[in-house]
Amino acid sequence: MRAIVFSAAFAALSFPGWAADEVNTADIIRKFAAKELEFQQARNNYTYRQSVKMEEVNGGGKWEEVEDIIFTPEGKRIEKVVYAPVISLRQISLSPEDVQDLRNVQPFVLTTPDIPDYDIQYLGKEKVDDIGCYSFSVKPKKMVQGKRYFEGQIWVDDRDLQIVKTYGKGVGLLKRNSDQAFPKFETYREQIDGKYWFPTYTRANDTLHFKSGENVPIKMVVKYQDYKKYEGRSTIKFGDVVDDSKGGPPTTPPSTTPAPPTKKK
Repeated sequence: MRAIVFSAAFAALSFPGWAADEVNTADIIRKFAAKELEFQQARNNYTYRQSVKMEEVNGGGKWEEVEDIIFTPEGKRIEKVVYAPVISLRQISLSPEDVQDLRNVQPFVLTTPDIPDYDIQYLGKEKVDDIGCYSFSVKPKKMVQGKRYFEGQIWVDDRDLQIVKTYGKGVGLLKRNSDQAFPKFETYREQIDGKYWFPTYTRANDTLHFKSGENVPIKMVVKYQDYKKYEGRSTIKFGDVVDDSKGGPPTTPPSTTPAPPTKKK
């Protein structure tokens, strides 16, 4: 899909009343939040493959992982790692907050129960790959320890009233003296089964600025593929699965905090 350049300064502005005169923004927010809740519940009934690749631009280190989101024969939803080569990150490591962002913030969903947690400002109408959209800036009103939030811009399809693109970053309260940095990312959705807009692609190309003074350029791509609605079948296959009993590499991701000095070159 075609990328749209995002201006952080533009998103931070609180637009005057005339900018919202042509649309009932409160009604749009209410309707798309309800649609997002419906989509979130529907996605919980789909299987898919998620692949992640993160690279240190200068350090040359990588982290890759492919996992299938599937159901057991008993109908329990699980995550099955099918590919996880040895992690070679040198300048950064992954924190629990990074994992939360990967799971919940990058494929951002803004549902009716989430609306009270966010300050949402209408920015105007734009097109994303010829799709007419309402654009909003979104940021948390206040943050609770241990919870991650999205801060940035979203584009909502003006017909289906579902999010089709997000651009921003994960934010939240961090422990005192914590030296962490989080990349800006953009996530695109595509229509699946002719009804719901599912996240299919996330990318980040950013430099992480740490309190220690380190600046680490990184690139990251996340793909969500092979969506299939779960019909209660006893067996779901996505291809060959790695046999963990044969001594494969550890699959637990190591945090974006600077790696210990002993790991640097």
